[in-house]
Amino acid sequence: MIGQVRTETGRLPASMEALPKQVPPVADLVTLLPRGVRVYLTDIGAPETEAETLAAARRLHEAGCVPVPHLAARRIASRDALERRVGRLAEEAGVMDVLVIGGGITPPAGPFSSSLDVLETGVLDRFGIRDFAIAGHPEGSPDFTDVVALEALRRKLDFAERTDARLRIVTQFGFDAQKAVAWADGLVRAGIDVPIHLGVAGPAKITTLIKYGTMCGIGNSLSVLTRHGGGLMALAAGYSPETVVGPVEERWRTAMPGPITQIHVFPFGGLDKSAAWLRKRGSW
Repeated sequence: MIGQVRTETGRLPASMEALPKQVPPVADLVTLLPRGVRVYLTDIGAPETEAETLAAARRLHEAGCVPVPHLAARRIASRDALERRVGRLAEEAGVMDVLVIGGGITPPAGPFSSSLDVLETGVLDRFGIRDFAIAGHPEGSPDFTDVVALEALRRKLDFAERTDARLRIVTQFGFDAQKAVAWADGLVRAGIDVPIHLGVAGPAKITTLIKYGTMCGIGNSLSVLTRHGGGLMALAAGYSPETVVGPVEERWRTAMPGPITQIHVFPFGGLDKSAAWLRKRGSW
C-alpha cells in the first residue's frame, strides 16, 4: 500500500504530521525521514497556507516521501478553488494521497459543508488520487455526537466502495490507549472495517501537551496521561508516547490484531525529536 512502511521489528509503522513551514529542505529531509513515509501537511487556514503546502509537498515528493495535504472542506471557497488546489498538488508536487476533513469553521467559506461534499465532486479521482484519509475521534468531538460521526463514517465508506477508492481513518491524538482500542473495535462491529492510523503525540513537554490537548478537546484524556506518569511532577521532564503506543502495539502483535495498523505522530516537541524516537523504537 502506498505510504505504508513495513517494519520487521514487531513495531507499528508510523506516519508524521507537520505544518508546511516545518518541512525542511530536501537535503535535510532525506536524513530525517525514511523514504515512503507519509507526511501529513496541516491546513491551519492562513492565507499563505496553500502556497506553503504546495512547496512543502514538492520537497517531500523529491525526498521520496509521500505528501498527504489536508483538504479542509469548509475552508474551500469554491469548486474552482478545489480543482485548482488539487490539480496543482497532483501535477506539480506528485500528490496521490490526501486527508479530507470538515475544517471546523462555521459558516463554510464556500459550497462544501463536509468532507463528503468534497469527495462527491469527483475532483480527486479526476486527478488520479485514489488514496484518501478521513478523520476519526476516539474520544468524541465537541462539534458532533458519536451517532452523527458514525453515520458520516458509513457514508464515506459507501463512497469508497462505490468508487473503488482506498479509504483509511486517521485519528486525533489522545492518551487513553484502552479507549482508542475499544473505539476501533466498535467501528468494526458497526460494519466499518477499514485501516485505522492512531494519532499519538510525539515526545514533548507536559505543558505543551496540555496546551494542545485542551485546544483539541481531549481534556479528559490528559487525566489518563497524568495518571500513567505518576503525577505532574513525574512528567515535568517530558512525556513518553510509549505509554499510549505500548498497549496498542501489544494488541497489534496478537493473532487478532484489530483495525489499528499504524500510528500517526503529532510532533509537538519537534520533528527531530519525534523522528529520533520512531527510529530508536523501530517504527522506522
